[in-house]
Amino acid sequence: MTIYSKRTFGLSSLSLAVSLALTGSMASTGVFAEETEAAKAESIEKIAVIGTRAAPRSIGDSPVPVDIISSDDLKKNGSTDMIDMLVTSIPSFNSRAQPISDAATLVRPVNLRGLPSDSTLVLVNGKRRHRAAVIAFQGGGINDGAQGPDISVIPNAALKQVEVLRDGAAAQYGSDAIAGVMNFVLKDDADGGSLTVSQGEYYEGDGATTTIDGNLGLAVTDHGFINMSLQYKNADATSRSVQRPDAKALIDVGNSFVKDPAQVWGNPEINDDYSIFVNSGFDISEKARLYAFGNYASRDAVGGFYYRNPHNRGNVYSVDGGKTLLVGDVGLANGGPATCATVPVPVDGNVLDTDAYKAMVADPNCFSMNQIFPGGYTPSFTGTIEDMSFFGGVKGDIGVWNYDLSAGTGGNKASFGLKNSLNPSMGLDTPTDFDTGAYDQKESTINLDLSRMMTLGGIEDISFASGFEWRNESFEIIQGDEASWIAGPYASQGFSIGSHGFKGFGPESAGKNSRHNIGIYTDLEAYLTSHWLLGAALRYEDFSTFGDTLNYKLSTQYAATEELSFRASHSTGFRAPTVGQENVVNTQTSIVNGNLIQTFIAPPTDPLSAFYGGEVLKPEESVSYALGAVYEYENFFLTLDYYNIEVEGRIAQSSKIEVEAADYDALRAAGVEFPELIQGVTYYTNDFDTTTQGIDIVGSYDTELLSGNTKFSLAYGWTDTSVDKFDPETTDAGKVRRLEDGIPAHRATLTWAQSWDQLSMSLRGNYFGEYYATHADDTSEWGSEMADAAITVDLDVSYALFDGLTVSVGANNLFDQEAQKLKNGTLGELGAIYYESGPFDYNGGFYYGRVNYRF
Repeated sequence: MTIYSKRTFGLSSLSLAVSLALTGSMASTGVFAEETEAAKAESIEKIAVIGTRAAPRSIGDSPVPVDIISSDDLKKNGSTDMIDMLVTSIPSFNSRAQPISDAATLVRPVNLRGLPSDSTLVLVNGKRRHRAAVIAFQGGGINDGAQGPDISVIPNAALKQVEVLRDGAAAQYGSDAIAGVMNFVLKDDADGGSLTVSQGEYYEGDGATTTIDGNLGLAVTDHGFINMSLQYKNADATSRSVQRPDAKALIDVGNSFVKDPAQVWGNPEINDDYSIFVNSGFDISEKARLYAFGNYASRDAVGGFYYRNPHNRGNVYSVDGGKTLLVGDVGLANGGPATCATVPVPVDGNVLDTDAYKAMVADPNCFSMNQIFPGGYTPSFTGTIEDMSFFGGVKGDIGVWNYDLSAGTGGNKASFGLKNSLNPSMGLDTPTDFDTGAYDQKESTINLDLSRMMTLGGIEDISFASGFEWRNESFEIIQGDEASWIAGPYASQGFSIGSHGFKGFGPESAGKNSRHNIGIYTDLEAYLTSHWLLGAALRYEDFSTFGDTLNYKLSTQYAATEELSFRASHSTGFRAPTVGQENVVNTQTSIVNGNLIQTFIAPPTDPLSAFYGGEVLKPEESVSYALGAVYEYENFFLTLDYYNIEVEGRIAQSSKIEVEAADYDALRAAGVEFPELIQGVTYYTNDFDTTTQGIDIVGSYDTELLSGNTKFSLAYGWTDTSVDKFDPETTDAGKVRRLEDGIPAHRATLTWAQSWDQLSMSLRGNYFGEYYATHADDTSEWGSEMADAAITVDLDVSYALFDGLTVSVGANNLFDQEAQKLKNGTLGELGAIYYESGPFDYNGGFYYGRVNYRF
C-alpha cells in the first residue's frame, strides 16, 4: 500500500496514516502496532478517521471540512458541560439555555450548520450513538420538535478527541447526517490517569457548580487495555427574575400567600449528575482484536414553570378571564342540581377577603382551587435522565480484507414529574406532587464493515469499502400515576384535566412503537494523480415504516501547490422521522401574545391532529453542495469552506392551532374527549422546505511570543437560512422568522493560547451577531425583536505546581457582558429580564477554579 505525503505530491503530511490504520486505536481502523508517544500526540492534534473509510488522514488532506478538538482544548472552559465546550470550539455549532422549556430543560438541543440537533449524526468510537428520549417541544425555533442525542452525558475525562465533520454524510453513515457528523473518540491509554476537581459559580452568587472527574488506564496483560472514566456533578439553580406585576398587585392588596418572585427564570437545579464510560480492547491474535465500550449516566433536574394567577388562570381558577372564580359544585358532580353561588373577583382587591368567597368556603358543597393554593402556584418540573450504551466487536484483517464486525445497544429514559401543581378536575382531593410518566428510547445496531486496497486499470491504491447495517429503534411512553392524567368528577364543570402544566401520560397514550431498517453502502476513494483525490459513496436504506431511499456522495480535493489545495463535495441525504416524532403525546404551556395557553401535542395521525390536517410523516430529503480551500505554510493553517444545503419536507412542530368552539361536536364525534378543555393543538408535520448556506473559516498560527510558545486560533461561521416553502395553515410567519433569524448569522471565536515552562493561558473572544430574540416561544410582536450583537471574553490560566499537579483559575464571560434585555412592555411582565433565546448564557459571568492531577 502506497501512502502519499507532502514529500511525494505536495499535500499535508500523512506520515501517521499507516500506523494509525494498523493500530486500531480508533473504531474504524485496522489491526495493531505500538505508537510512540510523539505519534500519539500528533494523532490527537491532526489525524481523523471521520469522513473517510480509507486510511486516516490529516485534516488538511481531507476533501471535506473536519475539526479536531483535543480533550485538553475542551478543558479550557469554565463549564464542564460538553455542549458548552463545543460551542466555543466549532464555528457553526450553537446551543442555548432552556429556563422554562418543558423537557428541553433536561436535554439541551444543539444545532450544527443552521440545522436542528437530529440532523447531525453522533458517533462514539465510530459507532452510531442513540438519540435522547426527550423531544424538544420548545427548542428555540430551529430545534422545535427535534430529537437528537444527548451529548452532555459524555464527560471530557473520557475523551481523546472530538472529530466534527461539517459536511453532509448520509450516503456514508445513514440517516441524521444532513448537517454533518460528530465522532467522540474515547481514551485508550493502558496506564496512567487523572483526577480533576473544579468549583465555580456565577458573578451573581448563584449556580454554584462542583464537578469531580477521573480517568484510569489499566493494562490487560501485554495485549489489551481497559480505560475507565467517571464524572460527578451538582449544580445549583439560578434566577434572573423580577417579581411579576400581577403577583405584586396581589401582594399589595393583602394576599400574603404569593411568593417573591412568584416565577423564576433561570437554570434548573442539577443533582447527582454522574456519568461512567469504559473503553477496552484486547488483541486475540496478530490479526484480530476484540473491543468493547459503553456507558451509564444519570442525573436529576428541577426546573421552573409559569406562575398560575389565583384570580384568572384559565380552567383552574376561572373560565371567564378572572371576572368570577371557577367554583366546583359537589352536588352537581354527583347528579344533583347546581347550588353554588357565583364568586365575583374584585378588580383591585383580594378575592380571599370577599364575603362571597368566605361564604363559598363555608359551604361544604362548594370549593375553588384557591383553598389549596390561595396565592396561586408555580409548578416545579422534575426529571430524571438515565442513559446507557454498550458496543462490542472484533476487527482485523483476513488476507487483503480489513473487517469490523460489531453489535451494540443503547437507551435513554426520561422520567418526568411535577411538584407544587394539581389536577383541578379532581377538586380538593387532588394531590400536589405527581409522577407524570416517562419516555424511553432504545436502539440496537449490528454492523459489518469491509475494506481493502485495490488496483483498477492504471489506478493503484484505490480504497474500496462496503458494509451492512441493521438497526432497530423503539420509543415507549410509560404511563404516569392515575392522578396525573385522570379526568376527575369536575372536568365537565370546566376544570382542567390532569396535572396542570404537564399532563401525565394515561393508558390511551402509553405504549411502545418500533421500527427497523437495513442499510447497505459502498464507497471508493483514490488518487487519480498524485495531486487529485476523488471519492464516491452510495448507500441504500430500507425502513419498515415508510420504504426505502438511495443516496450518493461525491468528494474531491486537488493540490494546486505544496501549500494550497481546493476541495468540493456534492451529496444527497435524508433524515427519517423518529419513532418518537411519529407517536409522542404531551401537554405544554406556552406564551402567545403574552398570554399562557395549554397546548396538546398529539401524534400526526391522532383524531385531534388529523382533524386539523395531520398526516403520516415522510423522510426529509436534502441536497448539499460544498466548496473550500486549504492553505498550509509552516506553522500557519487556514481553511475556508462554503456550503449550501437544501432540505425538502422538514419535520417540525406545527404552529399552535386554536381549538374553536364550533369544532367541539365534530371533535367529539371523531373520538376526542373534552375538546372544550383543549385550547390548542400542535403536531409533527413535513410542513416546509429550506435552503441553508454558510461559510466557515478555521485558522491557526503557531509561533514564539513573550519567551513562550504561542498559538492563535480563529473560528468564524456565517449561516443563512431561508424558508422556501411552507404551509400557512401549520407554520405561521413568526415561526418562519425564527427559523431564518433565530440564531446569529455571524459567529466567531478568536483564541490566544500561551504557554511557558509552568504557566499557561488561554484568552478567547466570542462574537455573536444580531439575531431574532423571542420571549420563550412567543413570536408575536409583544414577545420578540431583533437583538444586538455582543462580545464575550473567556480566560483560563493554569500553573503546574509540580510534575503532574496543575491549578487553574478562570472565567467565562469575564467582563460580565449582559444578555439582551426584554423590550419595554415585555420586560418583567412575566418575571423575566432577558430573552432566554440568546446565543450565550443570560446568567452572566461565571468564575471557577480547578485542580488537576495526572499520573
